[in-house]
Amino acid sequence: MRVWIDCTAAAHPLVLRPIVERLEAQGHEVFITAREYGQTLGILDRLGLPYTTVGEHGGASRLGKAWALGSRSSRLAGVVWDQRPQLAIGHGSVDLAVVSYLFRVPSVQMQDYEFARLQRQIAFRLARRVLAPESIPVDRLEKIGAKASKLIRYPGLKEEYYLADFEPDPAVLDELGLDRQKVLVVVRPPPETSEYHARNDLYGETIRRLAAASEAQAVIIPRTEEQGIAARAIGAANLIVPERAIDAQSLIAYADLVVSAGGTMNREAVALGTPVFTTFTGQMGGVDEALIAEGRLQVLADPASLVLAKRQTPVGVLHPRDPAPLVEGALGAVDSLK
Repeated sequence: MRVWIDCTAAAHPLVLRPIVERLEAQGHEVFITAREYGQTLGILDRLGLPYTTVGEHGGASRLGKAWALGSRSSRLAGVVWDQRPQLAIGHGSVDLAVVSYLFRVPSVQMQDYEFARLQRQIAFRLARRVLAPESIPVDRLEKIGAKASKLIRYPGLKEEYYLADFEPDPAVLDELGLDRQKVLVVVRPPPETSEYHARNDLYGETIRRLAAASEAQAVIIPRTEEQGIAARAIGAANLIVPERAIDAQSLIAYADLVVSAGGTMNREAVALGTPVFTTFTGQMGGVDEALIAEGRLQVLADPASLVLAKRQTPVGVLHPRDPAPLVEGALGAVDSLK
């Protein structure tokens, strides 16, 4: 069977890699398309996953997003028509949802945040299967199109599946020229181009706090080129902004602290046992609600309260999970047609 995978954000190559590998090991042929946005292409390159670049992000405005959806979907149609897939898998890719629906290709959507409403409503309603964590209430998923008949719920975090075979590599510390005696903080800026982002200055306050802390080094992993330029412009010697995609998972494993407005990076820290604070001020999703209730994720109210201290060496993934059920759930979209 030929399977189409679409990656539209930096987390997608990471999440979908074990699924791609399992599908190929079973004899399926996989082809990947990717949108030029943030570090998506760089991470695909780092993981050694071949891909075809189609389109780019439309920016923060609804008009820009609508234009990008129409433009990219039309360009994807030509690529997908030539490949003639029997299954399509994405992680919230609206373009994949639209094109696969037009070509009557059964599609599967993975997602672990339920409040990007318009995107989810399109993707979920057009999908044949939706894979989501058990910690998201079913009624929330049903409201945005993931009715019970198409819903596959999995335990734990998606990060525990794609990090199941992960071993931290200290090479990233040398690559960035980090001082191992200093407190290492990994920072992820807010998703400014996403419709669910609620503007706040927690990120700015955090950066100012860290820039003034001589005992710490902060590695800022920007989402966009503009965020990277702004972070470098601060000019603080202890603020490091990588020029290209890095092994962020190893960096998080060796970090003493993570401060992030991004869901995936927060949950990678949780999975790896690294102390983590969220600066996200949009509507909190079910996964993060559960992690906060369990004390595994903390909400940062005041960056001045951050305790900058060294911790023990990394232990790896606390609760690794076999990705086989995710692969079986995806393949079920085709089996349901028989």
